[in-house]
Order: sequence, then C-alpha cells, then structure tokens
Amino acid sequence: QVQPVESGGGLVQAGGSLTVSCRAPASNFNSYTMGWYRQAPGNKREMVAQITSVRTTNYADSVKGRFTISRDNAKNMVYLQMNSLKPEDTAVYYCNAFLNVLFSYWGQGTRVTVSS
Repeated sequence: QVQPVESGGGLVQAGGSLTVSCRAPASNFNSYTMGWYRQAPGNKREMVAQITSVRTTNYADSVKGRFTISRDNAKNMVYLQMNSLKPEDTAVYYCNAFLNVLFSYWGQGTRVTVSS
C-alpha cells in the first residue's frame, strides 16, 4: 500500500507563487506516473499535471506556462511549482501515484487558497 502525503499548501495572494510537495513511499517509485489533481468546492476533481516514469509531462490547459511538475526519484518526491497564481486556482490539491488500474493511490490533499 502506497500512501502519498502532500504538504506545502497555504494562502497566497494572486500573482504569487507556491510549491506543493508529495512523498510517496513506494519501493518502485520511479515506475509510477505521478500526478497532481485539484478539486474546488462544487466542482469535480480535475487533472492539473502529470509526470511519467520517463519524465514526460502533461498539463491542463488552464495551468500551462504557469505550473511546473517535477520529481526526485531518490527522495520519492514529486513537486508542483505554481506561479502567477489566480483566485480560480483555489482548491484542494491531491497527489496521485499511478502504476496501473489496480495500483493507483491518492493522498489526503493540501489546500491552496489564492486571494484576490
């Protein structure tokens, strides 16, 4: 069982920056596709960014050019650097560790609030 643990959420002003982190204690961490998802009140959970085992990245159109996902396999960590934050980025951000449909794990989430 892999239990991702997120950290780094908080309150930031519009235009500011914040980095959220996730540690996923898997022995084969480097095989996982790691992703960040978010869910705002009243909305469905949506994909924000993903990074595969070979470091291919994928971003939601709404965050392209502002957010950067990265991973450190030696530390079992994945990061989401968020720049030029907007109030509409306010959400709970969840980390996902995906190996296949049978092995997909979610963290508890970290709240990011962007004030206008």
